[in-house]
Amino acid sequence: MALLKRIYISTLIVIFTFLYFALTNQAYGKGTSLKGFSKIPFLEEQILAFNYSPDINVEINAPAADKFDDAKRTSIIFYALPNSNSIEQTIGRQKKEGLDWHFDIQHIGAQTRFLREQIKDRNIVVVYVGTKEESWPWWKSKHANGDSVIKSLVDTVKGIFAAFKTEIILDGHSGGGSFVLGYINSVKKIPDYVKRISFLDSEYDYSTELMHGSKIINWLKSGYDHFLCAIAYDDRGIKINGQDIGTLNGGTFYRTGLMVDDLSKAFNMSKTEDSLFTKYYGLNGRIKIFLKSNPGHQMWHTLLVEKNGFIETILSGTLQEEKNYQFWGWRAYSQYIQP
Repeated sequence: MALLKRIYISTLIVIFTFLYFALTNQAYGKGTSLKGFSKIPFLEEQILAFNYSPDINVEINAPAADKFDDAKRTSIIFYALPNSNSIEQTIGRQKKEGLDWHFDIQHIGAQTRFLREQIKDRNIVVVYVGTKEESWPWWKSKHANGDSVIKSLVDTVKGIFAAFKTEIILDGHSGGGSFVLGYINSVKKIPDYVKRISFLDSEYDYSTELMHGSKIINWLKSGYDHFLCAIAYDDRGIKINGQDIGTLNGGTFYRTGLMVDDLSKAFNMSKTEDSLFTKYYGLNGRIKIFLKSNPGHQMWHTLLVEKNGFIETILSGTLQEEKNYQFWGWRAYSQYIQP
């Protein structure tokens, strides 16, 4: 009872605080300083960090005040953290002696800064969402109402930017897919304001029986500006230190195959293959699915992110795709990595 009361009180505090932010974040034109946000030295980005009950860590990263234009649409990208990574590690830093290697494997902060230079018609806001235990699957296994909490969190953050024209993008790596699919579980119909759903080797929980496929299909049909991107690799037969870590069918490889099967029943899907990838396309590029081949049974799990993977999940199917970067190419974002 005491725990429930504490959660209830903390939730009320968060709600009233965010209502204040939403009401005071008035539109001022280019040069919008977000109320309640602080500035970090690197590029003067605006951030707001808080805890969301139970045991969820959130950090919102918005452009610097002089880069935030209220006349433009604001894309709020929810990036659900991979297992065993903190928000700071996911954002990334320049590699140096003594720094934990996790800081140099994703660089979502630098990839976001690259995106802000490429996308000129929108404000790009990234919301890093993680759990105290650094595992969305573990967190969901402990909270029967986890899906509804995830939806409440998305709605709350959207409310912070209520003064602006907004759209939502759901994205995540590894166990972060549990957050994305948890949101899909929580709604009967995916809202129109969700413009893009992406999976970065994170489709572990994808299920036809849970109606993931039918919900995504109906959402894709309902708007020409709805995009789906999924990236995975053939993880069958993967070993670490001689020990099998995958299943016979593979993890994300198998689940992505189920997704392709579901989509193929509703849309005309084309397929191309080369030595690196099997690619599936649909709806004139609004659907793009990449499966990395893996004859050597290597671990490509994080490299799918590092090699401009996050950028690809945001730009696939658009006019900016493959401009100034190449998926599975060199780091196009190196100059944007913070010290």
